[in-house]
Amino acid sequence: MMILHHWPLDPWSRQARLALAEKGCKVELRFQRFWEPDEEFYDLNPAGLTPVLEDRSGDETIVLVQADAILAHLEESRPEPPLLPTSPAGRAEVRRLVTWFDRKFDAEVNAYLLHEKLEKRMQGLGAPDADMIRVGRDYLRHHLDYISTLLESRDGLAGPRYSLADLAAAAHLSCIDYLGDVPWDSFPSAKAWYERIKCRPAFRSLLDDRLPGMPPARWYADLDF
Repeated sequence: MMILHHWPLDPWSRQARLALAEKGCKVELRFQRFWEPDEEFYDLNPAGLTPVLEDRSGDETIVLVQADAILAHLEESRPEPPLLPTSPAGRAEVRRLVTWFDRKFDAEVNAYLLHEKLEKRMQGLGAPDADMIRVGRDYLRHHLDYISTLLESRDGLAGPRYSLADLAAAAHLSCIDYLGDVPWDSFPSAKAWYERIKCRPAFRSLLDDRLPGMPPARWYADLDF
C-alpha cells in the first residue's frame, strides 16, 4: 500500500502522482494544505511541504519526502516502465531538464502566476498584483519558446521517448493551464506535445482536479483543445 500526501495544484505533488500512475502503483491520496500542515504531517516531513509518499508495500514503511526522492525511489523499485533513458548522456539530459523546470520555471513563472493567482487566494494574502502576473506571463512565453526549440529535433523534451523531463514539465505547465494562462495557440509544437501527454492514462486524475470556488480554465480537461 502507498499513501501520497499532496496538494492538487502543487507541481511537485503532480510529478509524484504522474510517476505513480505511470508505474501502475495503487495509491491512496491524502489532501494536505501545505500552508497549514498538521502535527501528523510534520512528523513525516518537518519542513511541512508536499509531496510525501509513505511506501508500505514492503516489510517496513519507507517515507519519501519531496518529488525528487519519490521519483528516484519509484524508478529504482519499479523499473518498468522506465522513465529514464539507458545511456548516461540521456539520463544527464533528463535530469538537466527536470532541474530546469523545478528551479528556473518555478522561479520565473510559478513564483509569479501561481503565487499571485492561487496561493495568495488560498492563504488569504490579499489581491493579486497585475504587474507581477504580467511578469510571469512574459517569462512563461520564454519557456514555451524553449520547449518549442527542443521539440524541433525531439519527440520528447529530452529525446525520442517520454521521460521524467516530460513528466516534470507537464506537471508544472498543467498548474498554469488550470489558471488559463498558457498561450497554447502561439506555440503549436508545445501545444501538440502537451496534448499527447494529456492523452496518457496517467494524466487523467489530474484533469479531474477541482479547487472549491476556483474552477479551471474551460479547456483544461479537454484532450483536444
